[in-house]
Amino acid sequence: MDFWPEFLAKSWGREFVAGGFGGMAGVVSGYPLDTLRIRLQQPNNTTSAFNLLRGIITSEGPSALYRGMCAPLASVTFQNAMVFQVYAVLSRAFDSSTSNMDPPPFKCVAMAGVGTGALQSMLLSPVELIKIRLQLQSSNSNRQGPIKLAKDIIRREGLRGIYRGLVITVLRDAPAHGAYFSTYEYTREKLHVGCRKSGEESLTTMLVAGGLAGVASWVCCYPLDVVKSRLQAQDQSQPKYQGIVDCFRKSVRDEGYSVLFRGLGTAVARAFMVNGAIFAAYEITLRLLFGNHETKQIDTEEEGLQKEMLTKSS
Repeated sequence: MDFWPEFLAKSWGREFVAGGFGGMAGVVSGYPLDTLRIRLQQPNNTTSAFNLLRGIITSEGPSALYRGMCAPLASVTFQNAMVFQVYAVLSRAFDSSTSNMDPPPFKCVAMAGVGTGALQSMLLSPVELIKIRLQLQSSNSNRQGPIKLAKDIIRREGLRGIYRGLVITVLRDAPAHGAYFSTYEYTREKLHVGCRKSGEESLTTMLVAGGLAGVASWVCCYPLDVVKSRLQAQDQSQPKYQGIVDCFRKSVRDEGYSVLFRGLGTAVARAFMVNGAIFAAYEITLRLLFGNHETKQIDTEEEGLQKEMLTKSS
């Protein structure tokens, strides 16, 4: 019974819980658009996002838009919590300044984001593999749940099969997370000057800065995401692509360079909504768990320094 109070008394405990709530808010708010994105990225799919949405609802029902959500939702608490915690640790590690009062410079933010993206791919790659295959199941196919599907992949393909697409996931997520955290920190500071140090900003700032961060991360990595989706979605008994370069070459040869940006509009719309929800839920949860303790502590220390300087000057 004493675990949670002691756990939440630690800074990383609050980061963990807040990151989990942020991730769950993101998954629930943006999953239907993510399903559209995955289907739009598949070979020989030339329909528009609106027609695809209408077709799914008509033929499969609205619940089809949430098919496979259990897989990312079940892991998102730990995954998102680790992303925010690893980012916080790395941003401090890359910051060579001796002052703990100032936020890390944007260069350290970008480097920490790149490292965070690379590390979290180890957890994210199997989850996305299962999610993509669940999203591509139609109403007429022999549907499987996430656990059964994961066991089936491991039985047929081994551990290598469940981690199929890991390399392309790292190549996608490392630069994307660098852009993600850099854009968020830069935008929130521009919208609410001084908030990086005070830890106080409006809900609008959280939503807009988080939304723009998500858009920036998707725009810079979207072609790699198309390749990743195709590699993870293909039937391994009769694979069409032999690797990252082969998938890129064949996709462009068969469907033109525009295929690398198919579904980008849906992804960007989803990214703004999802990441606005993630950062807003994350920041609000931190305030509920932490209150203004850190801000008051900073203010108290600054007041003490000012009083000390005044005493010396007098």
